[in-house]
Formats: sequence, structure tokens, C-alpha cells
Amino acid sequence: MERVQFQQEQMLAELKDLVQKGLFTQKEVKQIMKKRTAFETALVRRVAKKNDYLRYAAYEMGLEALRKKRVDRLKLPKQGTSVSDYALVRRQFHIFERALKKFKSDVGLWIQYIQLAKKEGARSLVGRICARALQLHPHVPSLYILAAQHELAHLSPSAARVLLQRGIRLNAESVDMWREYVRFELGFVESMRRRWELLGIDVNGKGKAKAQEEVEEGMDEREVDQMQMEADGEGDESEQARREIMQGAIVKSVISNAVKALPKAALFVSVHELLSSYPTTPSLRSSLLDHLHSHLQQTLPTDPVAVRLTATRNLTASLSGPALVDALKDANEKMTAAVRAACSDDSHKDAEGMARSYAEFVAEWVKKGDVDDSLKAYLLTSLHMLVQRLLKSSSAPAPLLATELSLLTTETSLHPLLPFTKNIVQLATKYTASPAGKADAHVWLARLEVEKAFADNAAQLQKSAREARALVQGEDVVDVWLWGINVDDVQDEDSAIQILKSLEELLSESMRMQDAPSFRLVHTSLLVRCATALKVLSSHTARLAHFRRLAAGFLLDGTALRAFFDAEAARAGAESKASDALLREVFQAWRRRDVADAALAWARWLLAAGQGREAAEVVQRARAEVEGADKLALEEAWRRFCDESTQRPEEGEVEDDDAMDQD
Repeated sequence: MERVQFQQEQMLAELKDLVQKGLFTQKEVKQIMKKRTAFETALVRRVAKKNDYLRYAAYEMGLEALRKKRVDRLKLPKQGTSVSDYALVRRQFHIFERALKKFKSDVGLWIQYIQLAKKEGARSLVGRICARALQLHPHVPSLYILAAQHELAHLSPSAARVLLQRGIRLNAESVDMWREYVRFELGFVESMRRRWELLGIDVNGKGKAKAQEEVEEGMDEREVDQMQMEADGEGDESEQARREIMQGAIVKSVISNAVKALPKAALFVSVHELLSSYPTTPSLRSSLLDHLHSHLQQTLPTDPVAVRLTATRNLTASLSGPALVDALKDANEKMTAAVRAACSDDSHKDAEGMARSYAEFVAEWVKKGDVDDSLKAYLLTSLHMLVQRLLKSSSAPAPLLATELSLLTTETSLHPLLPFTKNIVQLATKYTASPAGKADAHVWLARLEVEKAFADNAAQLQKSAREARALVQGEDVVDVWLWGINVDDVQDEDSAIQILKSLEELLSESMRMQDAPSFRLVHTSLLVRCATALKVLSSHTARLAHFRRLAAGFLLDGTALRAFFDAEAARAGAESKASDALLREVFQAWRRRDVADAALAWARWLLAAGQGREAAEVVQRARAEVEGADKLALEEAWRRFCDESTQRPEEGEVEDDDAMDQD
């Protein structure tokens, strides 16, 4: 507590000054002291937490914002700087310094400190923090980028370039580092272009400097002379250098080096977006994009992302009319050709990825609201013809099948323009019978939506759903089983009971597929939805009966039992005693599968309900049943929860202090 007392003594001068200036009252100062003492006490614990420091810093930020607001409102006369003018900001810096002594490895904490120093205009401090952070974390690209941006903002481009180059040497596989370096060199070229325009220098040679005009505008004559000397250059070599710089030679060199170091599609996409949006001359942008895409075609000629990037290069946001039609047609033809080539080449590594890339392209443009219907119909027709061609020759990839069916279901306004929409249900049935679609979740889901929208046959729809559940395997199998069931929208008890009935039927059906690899995933997902629907029932007896029936008839694992426990705990309140009985039963079933997690959840509930002694006993019994790392994890989690419950400062502190300013 001596350290807390020391910190309290350091506050006296600033608080006294705040009272003397009339910014805070004595009552408010006492409240500030009380809050700070609580924070300082938390910081001197044996195991301090990062959140304690962050809450303390946030409180001080709120105080500083309140001080500034009151200074503006009271319109205090400007006098010499006093301790209260900078003490609150200095305290924020001091809190972060103390935090970083304990949490040097926390990069996020360093970044927050840098952002705070930048916000307060502490230029030299930002530089020192960045240097220290980079010494400890040389392989974190974001720190180099922040440091370089700081140097560039304070007119030190050479220092910014050195930082970026050092960051790239140590993080050559970082897309962000290369993108930022390209941005920096592009900005350097643009700044040179504007400066030379001001000097009257033509890119292709020496021009006449506008010295007289600049003098008339108020520039210093010595500065004009210096600029005139720069404009005169040093002969043909200077002119050639100027031409190469303005044509993007430096930026092209950086792009080439980036491609050699990181030949990945993510790099090309990132740099392409940068070049397309950066405010520079159209000729330079076009030249740089040409250079980038020449590397792209040489490096990743068959990558799906790269192919789409190349095909859609000319589809810019500013296009309209015939130019948009031509660009869209060109992009579509290039991508369909790429899909056909990939599907016909058995050695192609990612034919499905290529198909997915084209499907995403079509879906993106068909769903745009500002695109003419005739263009949308053209894209959908192109997709349909590609699918039919691939089905005849080999097999159409599942992403093409699912996307076509989904778009035909949602974009009904285009049906009059499409000749193949008369038998959509038959088309969907054909696609789910194809080699690629018969076991694919997305194709089956698309077929079910088609039948729901156009077939108007409930019995056939249920039959198709059962067929889908029997055939589909893989990661998205749960979506097929849960199709048509949305427990999140259940509000009344009647709909909840109906949902529970449907889920129990599906659970019974899933029990017959216990040998399937996806059984556990499907079974548990259905049980978790049961837990969500069950909490809507107002009767505790009904909830308890449903839970017991589910526990007796199906295979509840730890994940499902946690869901039941959390759902019941979430609705507790006036029914706390009834919830206590159901939670106790869930806990007993849960602890047989996962002692530590069950004990922690139940003990937290008991502690929140004021039953601290029983909560401690639950944790103590669990400690005796687990060993090794599980035991240590249980003890640490329980200790952390108890600390948060008893020593955490109250929420809303800054808001309370803002409320002090209400008159």
C-alpha cells in the first residue's frame, strides 16, 4: 500500500490547481481521489491485469475530456501553463508506461500507447515509443507502418523509407508491408510531380520555372532562386532521371521486388486496389497497373483469384453505358474461357476454385441494383450455357450449379428475359443428380429453395429434404439438416413447441447415422438448437420435462449441455429458484462429461446467486477429481473470476464523471 500512498501524494498538486481554477469542486476531487485509489490498489495486486491498466487510462481520458470541455465552457483567461493543464495527459502516459513494464509482449498495448501519444500531439514521445516497440517486436508489420506514417506526417520521408525497408527485410512475407512501401513510393512520385508542376518543369524535359509568379504570390526570393536552380537541373542526365521517376520507375521496382519476395494472389489484389484508388495521373496509374498485371500473368497464370483480377481489371466504378457493356462482356468471356480450360485439364490444381471465382463474379454483378436487367440476363445466360456445356463434356463444378439455382430463385424479375426458366424445378433435380452436385450441401440447399419457391408441393419438399440429409456429407452438412428451422426467430411458446417437435424428429433420424463421420456434428448442432428453443417456454416444469426427455433419448455431449446451461441461466431472474433446480440437473449431467467446465459454470451461478459457500465447495470437489494441467486451469479460472467479481472497478465511471458536468 506504500506505492498507493505515493501515487496519492503525486496527485495533490494537480487536484489543488483544478479546484483553484474552478474546473472541479472539492466534492468532485474527493470522488476522483476515491476512484484513483481503487485503480491504484488494483494495480499493486500480486497478479495485475492488463484490463486494470486500460480501465484506469480510460478513466483519465474521460477526466481530461471533461476538463477541456469545462475550460471551453467557462472561457477562462489564458495565463501561463499550470500543472493541471498537462497532468492528466501525463498520468495517462505514466499508466501505459507502467502497463508496458509488465506486458512488454502485448503488441496491442504498444499500439494503443502510440495512438494515445499521437492524439495528444506528443511527437517526440511517439518516436521513442515506436523505437522501443520495434526493438521488442521486430516481426510485427503494423509497428513499422505506424512508425513510418509518423515520420512521413512530420516531413521525414527518408526516415520513413528506412523504416519500411527495414520492416520488409524482416517481414518479407507481409502483404501489408509491401503495400505500404508501394504506397509510400507512389506518394513520393506524386509529391515530386506536384512540386515540378509548381516549378514549371515538364516531365519530358526542362520547363520554365514560374519564379516571377511565385514572387508575386508572396514567396521568399531566396526560396524561389533555390527552386529555380532545382528546375534548371544538371543537363540531359537530370532530364532522363526526371522522366523515369515520373513514369514510375521507383514504384515499378518496388512492385517487382514484392512479387519476387511474395508471389501470392493476396499481394496482387492488395496492390491492385491501391493503384486503382490512389489519386495520381491516369497515365501513371495505367502504366503501373500494366506492370503489375504483366507480373501477375507470369507468376500466377492459373490462380483463380489472379485470373479474376486480370479479367475484371477494366471494370471500374466510373464505367457506364457502352463502355460498361464492353468491359463486362470482355471480363465474362475471359473468365468463362478460364473455367472451361480448368475443367478440361485434369492436371489443373483448382478447377473448383476457378468455377467458384466465376460464380462469385456473376452473383456480384447480378445482385447490383444499378445494373441494367439485360446485362444481368446476359450473365445468367452465360452461366447457364457454361454449366450445360460442362455437364455434357465432363462435370460442372458444384459452385456453378448452386449459384445458378440461387440466382434463379432470388432474381425472379429476370425470368421473362431467360428462356430456360420454364422448368426450374427439373433443372434443380438434374443438378443434384450430377456427379458434383449429388453430395454437395450448397447445391441441395439451392434445390430446396427452388422447390419451396416454385413447386408448391409440401410432400415433395419434405421428401427432397430427407434425400438431402441422406446424401450430403462434409463441412456444411449441418446447414442441410437445419434447413427450414430458424430458432432465433422463435418468440411465442406455440412456435417453440413446434420447433422442438421438429428438432426431436431430426434427432431421432440422426441416431440412425451414427456410423457417419458427420454424426456428432449434426447431433450436437440439433441439441444446441433445442436448448435455444427450450428457453422460450415459460413453464419451468415443461422445460425440465423436455430436458429430461432429450437427455434420456439422445446423446448429449459437453457442448450441448453447456448450451442448455447457458440458455437457462440467461432467462433466470424472477424464476431464480426454478432455474436453480433445472441448472442443478443440467450440471449433474454435464459434470459426468467435463468436470472442470461444469463446475466453473455452476459455481459462477451459485456465487452470483449469493451462495458463495456452496460455490467454493463445488470448485473444491472438482479440484479433487481433476489432475495436472486441468487442475491448474480450473484454479486459475476460478481465481480470475473471483478477482473480477470482488475487485473490478464499477462500470460507467467515465459516464458518471461526465454526469458531474450536468447543470
